[in-house]
Amino acid sequence: MDLNLYFEPIDLDVFRSTDLEQSLQYISIIKHTTDKPIKYIENYDIAIFGVGEERLSDNKGCANAPDEIRRELYKLYLPATVKKIIDLGNLKLGASINDTYAAVKDILVFLQKKQVISIIIGGSQDLTYPCYRAYEKLEQEINLVTIDARFDLGNSEDKFDSKSYLSKIVLEHGKQLFNFTNIGYQSYYVSPQETELMQKLYFDTFRIGQLRNDLREAEPALRDADIVSIDINAIRQSDAPGNKTPSANGFYGEEICQLARYAGMSDRVSTFGLFEINPLFDFRNQTVSLSAQIIWYFIEGVFLRKKDFPYTNVKEYTKFIVDFDSENQDIIFYKSNKSDRWWLEVPQIDSINNKKIIPCSYQDYQKACRKEIPDRWWKMFQKIN
Repeated sequence: MDLNLYFEPIDLDVFRSTDLEQSLQYISIIKHTTDKPIKYIENYDIAIFGVGEERLSDNKGCANAPDEIRRELYKLYLPATVKKIIDLGNLKLGASINDTYAAVKDILVFLQKKQVISIIIGGSQDLTYPCYRAYEKLEQEINLVTIDARFDLGNSEDKFDSKSYLSKIVLEHGKQLFNFTNIGYQSYYVSPQETELMQKLYFDTFRIGQLRNDLREAEPALRDADIVSIDINAIRQSDAPGNKTPSANGFYGEEICQLARYAGMSDRVSTFGLFEINPLFDFRNQTVSLSAQIIWYFIEGVFLRKKDFPYTNVKEYTKFIVDFDSENQDIIFYKSNKSDRWWLEVPQIDSINNKKIIPCSYQDYQKACRKEIPDRWWKMFQKIN
């Protein structure tokens, strides 16, 4: 695949920074420009690209977000350990929305095969749909996490758009969707029918109020994700006004940055998307500046990856067995010696040797020690059996 055919080169004069020494603009990110075409993509660890697509969104103006976010991103300094990053530029939009979707899907498949992590700057959040289709084409089990004030399921009579894209994934293309997690939904935006559907499908949902006391409870879900999709309306209006329909409540700026860092630290996350930022409603570049910092924290998380998912050799982990006498069932936990992160083992009842190891928190282990079955264990047990 020749990526140069898909992307508009970056005009560096538009993003020229006064911080010449160590900014992203001048040192850390290789840019696709007219005199420096894209070559040897496999030499890079992370690829950033913009998709200014808004045709299925009522948030008109979000198509302008990629370059505005770049303007702020290029002013930032990276951590000391620098991975190889390339900015591919902005995707050339297709004549139809389906053409754009097909291009996003093909690009992500290509980057996945080259083991390059993708950061997508949107555009509207229905772009999550072609991201999912890329993993579907790769024929692998898919875990999708959205950070969003809503589930974006829509109603059965709604047409497909940025507020109903998840229904198409779940109902039409859900065979490879192993798990979906929403982080930060706000109850007054979600119908009881949507909540009931999430429960029936054994999907995970975290209300904003649940995480306010301990944001770390969202980390295991992000650790187990392939795709992380952020709608900027998950952040409160005072911190991110740049959206047509912002919410008075939501995550604080520092909280969304911490979640982005968790996503970056996951050994599994390979597509990270940031959507629905609308410069037309922004105030003093507050939202695009925060968006650049969200991307910065994701990149920092990638620098901190430990490659400690316990599928290769569980002997390198500390094993804890919690005995449930009354249930005739032990729950086995693993603690990484590299990162101190926790996993738990869930058995499959129709196979003696088959089991699933999933990320969990220390609080799950503490709960098991009190003879309470952790919600994560119970939900996964029901799902796989």
